[in-house]
Amino acid sequence: MTLEVLQAPPRTTIQDRGRPGWAHLGVPRAGALDRPAADLANRLVGNHESAALVEAVMGGLRLRGSGGHWVAVTGAACPVSVNGRPAGFGRPEWLPDGGVLEIGTPPAGVRVMLAVAGGIAVPPMLGSRSTDTLAQVGPPFVQQGQRLPIGSPAGPPQPVDAVPARPTTAMRVYPGPGLDWFTPGALEELCTRPWTVSTESDRIGMRLEGPALTRARTGEMHSEPMVLGSVQVPANGRPLVFLADHPVTGGYPVLAVVSEADLWVAAQSRPGETINFARA
Repeated sequence: MTLEVLQAPPRTTIQDRGRPGWAHLGVPRAGALDRPAADLANRLVGNHESAALVEAVMGGLRLRGSGGHWVAVTGAACPVSVNGRPAGFGRPEWLPDGGVLEIGTPPAGVRVMLAVAGGIAVPPMLGSRSTDTLAQVGPPFVQQGQRLPIGSPAGPPQPVDAVPARPTTAMRVYPGPGLDWFTPGALEELCTRPWTVSTESDRIGMRLEGPALTRARTGEMHSEPMVLGSVQVPANGRPLVFLADHPVTGGYPVLAVVSEADLWVAAQSRPGETINFARA
C-alpha cells in the first residue's frame, strides 16, 4: 500500500502535529503549518488528527495509488482530479488501484494538505513523522519517484464535515516579553499598519516588509527561548513571525505573540500580499 510520487513541487514535506517538548535539545516542534486544514483532511478520510500527511507548496502534486485509498485535499483551494476526471476539494475521494491523483495550483493561498486513509507511514523520529526544515529531523523532502508507505485505515471516511469559509482576517496578537525594548505605542503600530509578506518567508518564519518599528533601548539582548508565533523584531525594525520550524532560541526582542489559532493565515499568505495584526 503506497503512493508513488509522479510529480512534487520543491519543498513538499511530510507533516503531522509535530514534536513539541524537545526544545531543550534544540529541536523545533515542526508540524503542519495550516493545522486546521490538516486536521480536517485527516478527519475526512477517517484518520486520527495526529496522522501524517503531505504538505505541498502551491499544489502541483501527482501521485499514483498502489491499492485503493480514500484521500482528501484541503488547505488552499485548488483543482483536484482522479484519472483525469474532476474530483472534489475538501471531501473524501476514492483513488482506485493504479489511479492517478492530480492536485493543481491554487489561485489563492499557498499550502495544500493531502491526507490518505491510514496516514503516511514513514518511520517516526522523536515521536513525530514531521519534516523539520531547520533542524533536519524527520523524513527528507518528498521527491519524484518516491513511494510513500501508507498505514492501515483507522476508520471509515467522513462524507460530511465542516469546511468553513476562511476569510483573511487580522492575526490576533498578545503582548510579548520584549515589549519594553520598544517605544511606547509600538504594539499599536504593529496592529494598525499593513505589512507585506516578504519573498524570504518559509516554514521557519514569515518575514514582513514595512516601516521599521522603533526601539527604546540600544544594544543587544541575551538569547532567550522562542515560542511558536513569536513576533521577533530584528535590528532592521521589520517583524518576523516564527512558524513551525522556528529556532528554539533567539537574540532579538519579541514584541508580540500571534494566537496559535490564527497562524494558518501566515501559512496561506503569499509573498507580496498584505496582512494585518490585531490585539487579542
